[in-house]
Amino acid sequence: MPFDLPFLTESFVALLRGIPLTLQLTVLSVLAGGILAFGLAFMRISRRWWLDAPARFYILVFRGTPLLVQIYIIYYGLSQFPVLRNSVLWPFLREAYWCAMLALAFNTAAYSAEIIRGGLLSVPAGHVEAARACGMSGFLLFRRIVMPLALRQMLPGYSNEIILMVKSTALASTITLLEITGIAAKLISESYRPVEIFVCAGAIYLAINFLVARLFAWLEYVVSPETRKPEERRA
Repeated sequence: MPFDLPFLTESFVALLRGIPLTLQLTVLSVLAGGILAFGLAFMRISRRWWLDAPARFYILVFRGTPLLVQIYIIYYGLSQFPVLRNSVLWPFLREAYWCAMLALAFNTAAYSAEIIRGGLLSVPAGHVEAARACGMSGFLLFRRIVMPLALRQMLPGYSNEIILMVKSTALASTITLLEITGIAAKLISESYRPVEIFVCAGAIYLAINFLVARLFAWLEYVVSPETRKPEERRA
């Protein structure tokens, strides 16, 4: 059957209302997960087993179990503990929004930690030794040598992780949040026309992820001057 253009337009406009929540979940979870990921990455490369072992275990658990299961455990499972229900955290943990954000942050932290660790380990030892020979050490060495070189290696993998996080926010609809997929499910229950609605939802996710991909392509261009053409370097 041909698509009903007026219905497609109406559905598309309705789904646009879910974009702010989708972006909020993505941005907050990526920021919180990124902070945690740096800590985990440094624990992994610390050469101290009592730091490395907990980081390995965390990454194994959150990479080895489905994100949907993690969301359900946080949203439905934490309420089973009286100590949490009576704590100052309960006003947040009883809200679906914060439970979804927490699960997404914990999940992306596990994947991002390995991306960051790989980037840090890719920095040539000769560059670090040359910087130390010039008198650099500590934070200055990290800021001017290690991090810029590691960032070039991390960006391609991290851009994929951000795109996956945008798509993963769809799972928040399973705990009543009305982001893009949540609104789509609501519209389908009212109209029984899943194809048109999911086509519109897919188009919105595609547009968001296209912009994310272009943003990271620009960042890669900025931090990798050696890949530019000679005339672009002079500019």
